[in-house]
Amino acid sequence: MNTLIKVEDMYKIYNPGENEVRALDGVSLTVNEGEFVAIIGHSGSGKSTLMNMLGCLDVPTEGTYILNGEDVSSLSDNELSEVRNNYIGFIFQGFNLIQNLTALENVELPLIYRKVDRSRRRQLAVEALRKVGLEQRMKHKPAEMSGGQQQRVAIARAIAAAPPLILADEPTGNLDSKSTKDIMKILDGLNEQGNTIVLITHDDGIAANAKRVVRIMDGKIESDTVKEEKSAIKEKQNGGLYE
Repeated sequence: MNTLIKVEDMYKIYNPGENEVRALDGVSLTVNEGEFVAIIGHSGSGKSTLMNMLGCLDVPTEGTYILNGEDVSSLSDNELSEVRNNYIGFIFQGFNLIQNLTALENVELPLIYRKVDRSRRRQLAVEALRKVGLEQRMKHKPAEMSGGQQQRVAIARAIAAAPPLILADEPTGNLDSKSTKDIMKILDGLNEQGNTIVLITHDDGIAANAKRVVRIMDGKIESDTVKEEKSAIKEKQNGGLYE
């Protein structure tokens, strides 16, 4: 498998000097294409800072980040924006949908930024919404949909242009248990189709759905565990989030 993410000795230091805070303290991490990785940690652990680095929303104080073969460690804001647009599909806890746009228009929006022509972006948006089971809701606006449906729109928006990386930040944080199960099934299905997914969460139950769990504490990676396939199958059968 090809390496999609390679982080080497990454630091993020706030207030350098006597009262400095090391939000990331020498983190190294590699993620290959096709993996489903959960990064888990409590509030203040550094997981949100690491998410910002992986999502090219910020740059490290020190260290290297290679994304899809490109060193993005010290790019300008405009260059980072271009990387995000081309390489990363984001799924956020708060959905981040435009309220006066329909589901279809919300999914099309990033494709406009990518300069995809009108007929092609409509086709991609429709296909993405069908993948998440919203073919009957394409003309509905966010206020006309449940939280689970809105998050499905957000997933469709993230996958429409088939970016190399899907980055999901607490994607079930605002959902009830049934919607949470539905969303995790969708993410698992996307991974089975070959999508690379990095999931940020504070919840062990959510993290257990990933095939690899990276635990972060005090800005350092505490553990990095790959689940055995038999163990994962057994969890599904015993009533995990898949049922």
